[in-house]
Amino acid sequence: MLDIQRISKTFLPGTINEKKALDCVSFSAQDSEFITVIGSNGAGKSTLFGAISGSFPLDAGKILLDGEDITRLPEYRRSRFIGRLFQDPMSGTAPGLTIEENLSLVLLQGKKDATVFSRITVKDRDMLAEKLAELGMGLEDRLKQPVGLLSGGQRQALSLLLATLYPPRLLLLDEHTAALDPESALRIMDLTEKIARNSGATCLMITHNIQQALDTGDRTLIMSKGRIVADISGETRRSIGVSGLTELFRKNAGTDYASDRILLTDDI
Repeated sequence: MLDIQRISKTFLPGTINEKKALDCVSFSAQDSEFITVIGSNGAGKSTLFGAISGSFPLDAGKILLDGEDITRLPEYRRSRFIGRLFQDPMSGTAPGLTIEENLSLVLLQGKKDATVFSRITVKDRDMLAEKLAELGMGLEDRLKQPVGLLSGGQRQALSLLLATLYPPRLLLLDEHTAALDPESALRIMDLTEKIARNSGATCLMITHNIQQALDTGDRTLIMSKGRIVADISGETRRSIGVSGLTELFRKNAGTDYASDRILLTDDI
């Protein structure tokens, strides 16, 4: 279980550019729960993910995962059990390396007896090809191809596989379909839900699309000005609809949004 306890973060304190990005945020996520997160520009969505993954130190509060306090754990150590995907398909892979080399780096990192001189086995290579085949993009036949030659959708699918090759305890998806064409975005979302379901990981997904926020997962959080202003699930979430969620946002955040396209600017 992920337990966020009253976390706060202010960037550039004491300057003209001071920004309170997280303001005493608290919530819990159960094992295998899939939560979508929406909010306007500067709401703190990506900052929340950065705090959870350890990208910067907090000013206050605690982050617990399965009862373990990871608040001060370095980001590189959290990466062993927290997977994260970004909006830019280029962020999750090494473009100058082949598909096989990208996968091998992650595979060997997870092996306790691996050294800098370790190589993957034939059995490992067959397993990786099988995992790639499950993506349905023909990448299993292109193991020796540089990742830089893949399309955005193919790279994001590979990034998703890399992030879940060893099932993470927590998967953070930061608008990971926003930069893709509609067809690729739908395919990546289908893969995301399938992989999340099979891995059993707790998932948090930032999305700019209100309908997607309601259709995906179990629960939806709305953020505004560094706070969670609404947390909906169950029958309320199933019945609220886009207009109802927009009205809830207006009521709780004190801001009127005419459509979901306005909820969708870049975050801090």
